[in-house]
Amino acid sequence: MASRSASLRTLLRSKLAVRLPSLQLQCQTRQFNVSATRPTDGVFRELTDQRVQTPWIEAFRKRQREGEDAAQGKGEPRTPKERDLSPKKMSDSYHSVILPLAQDPWLLDTYLNSSGHIRLGTLFMDLDALSGIIAYKHTGDDVTTVTAAFDRITINHPLTEICDLELSGQVTYASGRSSMEISLQVAKAPKPGEQTKPEDVMIQAACTMVSLDPGTKKPKSNAPVRTDTEEEKRLYARGEENSKHRKELGQKSLLKTTPNDEESDLIHAMWQKQLRYHDPNDHLRKPHNVHFMDATRLTTASIMMPQYRNRHNFMIFGGFLLKQTFELAFCCAASFAHARPTFLSLDPSTFTNPVPVGSVLYLTATVVYTDPPLVAGSTDGDAPEKAQGDNEQTKVQIRVDSKVRDISHGETKPTGQFNYTFTVNKNLKVLPRTYTEFMMYVDARRRVRRVLESVKQGEADGGTMERITE
Repeated sequence: MASRSASLRTLLRSKLAVRLPSLQLQCQTRQFNVSATRPTDGVFRELTDQRVQTPWIEAFRKRQREGEDAAQGKGEPRTPKERDLSPKKMSDSYHSVILPLAQDPWLLDTYLNSSGHIRLGTLFMDLDALSGIIAYKHTGDDVTTVTAAFDRITINHPLTEICDLELSGQVTYASGRSSMEISLQVAKAPKPGEQTKPEDVMIQAACTMVSLDPGTKKPKSNAPVRTDTEEEKRLYARGEENSKHRKELGQKSLLKTTPNDEESDLIHAMWQKQLRYHDPNDHLRKPHNVHFMDATRLTTASIMMPQYRNRHNFMIFGGFLLKQTFELAFCCAASFAHARPTFLSLDPSTFTNPVPVGSVLYLTATVVYTDPPLVAGSTDGDAPEKAQGDNEQTKVQIRVDSKVRDISHGETKPTGQFNYTFTVNKNLKVLPRTYTEFMMYVDARRRVRRVLESVKQGEADGGTMERITE
């Protein structure tokens, strides 16, 4: 028996020795194929290749050698003192990318959701990556550019067919300071030699990018943009108005000032409504379609992986945060309505602190406003309460607050606030109870009014964003 086992082992070794070279060759071939077509992080490959230029392992080893903490400035300026800050044409920063969704089923596979529609969160990642490319075409590589805010993302026309998409944009406002506004759009890709038609524009967006010194992380000035045509002057004026409004919002923030008289009256009326709901001597009770704000919250926690890093390797890029916050907001709206919500817009949203690779990101989504509201103010028009079951469409605003901690759960920093608006085919109301919730409600109400004003202004301006040429 022992001799038979020994002979079997010898036979197996001889067969493995014959097969091993071919197995090694197969493994080597497979390894080569994988490295030749490296996977993306969910962003379209052409955008990923321009955003992530250094393999993570190389950046990681370099940081180990140099002992640099990428989250902090070292205090040594790296931006050259002599930079060309002469005015630049808007068209110099123009960039467009074609997503061949109709031609590539596997690419399409990464852009579809479970219902067969385009996954908007993935497009948002692409838009943020595109804005970075556009910003660097305007600033050059001597500075670090970061996303400071998305002023708006609006659905103009829902995409009802599978087709190639064109993502395009350019710097439309830069006054010579550190910030610049970039206008973006997603449209059905036009045929060669044709212009994009207004009805083919799916999404329009505007974001604010800020330039920093790579060493000190302090703001650095950018070249202003020229306005040579009437169209350029219109775009510049719109960006200037948006910049002015952002400053006004900061000055009128509820963190700095108290609610105005109308808002105070509204808060008091909602508080009185709550008292009536709980008064045993009052027949009025909270309707089934009215939900307390604290009952609408959804939270997540996740560790930030290097696959979603930005151009500078040690921070998460803004598009990933947009995708994560949008999908959580969608879930929050669906949970609130018990129905599939329809996305309308990303309202002005800010990035306040960077999110380091390896940190823990906490997201909290809350329904902060419904329109028509439960209690109408003097500028809300008539909005009487209706019984549950009325076939009414409700606009639902979701606020997503984000904060970050290091892996040891030390200091906590807020990283941004994101405001999404959806519609649902139900009659629903949200009701705050605490002072903090009332402030969130009032802030959202202000935001809704600002968006309505900007939409009216956009309709008055008309047209789609075309490439600005000489």
